[in-house]
Amino acid sequence: MENFGIYTLANDSVYDQLIALLNSIEINVSSKIPVCIIPYNQKLDLVKAEIKSRSNVTLFDNWEAIQYWEDLSHQIWSAHPREKESRYSRPSWYKGHLQRRLAVFDGIFDKFVFYDADSLAMKPINDVYEKLETYDFVFDDWEHKKPEPVAALNFSLIEKTGLYKTENIRNKLHCSSFFGSKKGLFSSQEMSLMKQRLIEQREIEWINGHGWWDDAFLFNYMTLRSERPLFNFTLSPNGQDITGNCADADPFVNIDHVLYNEDGLKPIHRIHYMNYSSSDFASLCRGANVNIRYKYDFLYYRFLKEPEKRPQKLKEPNIVTKSNRLIQKAVKKLHKTLS
Repeated sequence: MENFGIYTLANDSVYDQLIALLNSIEINVSSKIPVCIIPYNQKLDLVKAEIKSRSNVTLFDNWEAIQYWEDLSHQIWSAHPREKESRYSRPSWYKGHLQRRLAVFDGIFDKFVFYDADSLAMKPINDVYEKLETYDFVFDDWEHKKPEPVAALNFSLIEKTGLYKTENIRNKLHCSSFFGSKKGLFSSQEMSLMKQRLIEQREIEWINGHGWWDDAFLFNYMTLRSERPLFNFTLSPNGQDITGNCADADPFVNIDHVLYNEDGLKPIHRIHYMNYSSSDFASLCRGANVNIRYKYDFLYYRFLKEPEKRPQKLKEPNIVTKSNRLIQKAVKKLHKTLS
């Protein structure tokens, strides 16, 4: 292969998830493929210590690129109609650093695959690499199934421009938790033009308000507007490619510590533990019986190289802990409703 590698985005807060991901990549993808970690912020003591123990893992150090995508995203989102709303209705990721993952387009790999840190790799990614010979973006998710009110883009508004039809927009929707692409696709000149369209021509309104400040929503606009070829495995003509990937929604079967789609036992690219917090995983790794689907699969990979540290038995939380979790979930649900 040419200069090909894997990216993820992490800091010390997701240390347990990061270790599990790195171990799953080593076992199920390749022990030789280079992995580059983009820093979510400067809290990286544990991450840096782990990198020293892995010869194929490095830390993304192009801070100029990181700052570029940070600044660009902030400028764009500041033009969104929701910017003027009160802090009580802002999404939980308001002014976060998830947009740093877009620095992959100015990174060290000519072609790459990005995994969210809260994922486990389940099979080699040769098929993604092969698709990148024909397509500029490769995804494997079900965002195209979302109804318009909660989709990344406003189909009706965009269709009124006469530029795109709803069916074309929908089939290009995607998330940013797993994707393959290429270095240099979004030049500063192209992004300047997009910024002008978003802000001065008000195309910022193409992006649905509930996803304001969500890096994936901005990424959807970018891939649509660039009009580059895009492939999603969940829309593949080959039924063997079509699988689930979400831990909290899809049924999987474990065969020798590798998960397969329950229907047809089809290999999956990854299991994504979305909607579970890093604190839940930290508690799980300390031995708490946290309500996480496929938690034993996670623990296997988290402690693959340190089996002696793996909790032998998960303990039920006490009444105080249970009460605090219920309160936290209620607050999150209220915040989500307001946003």
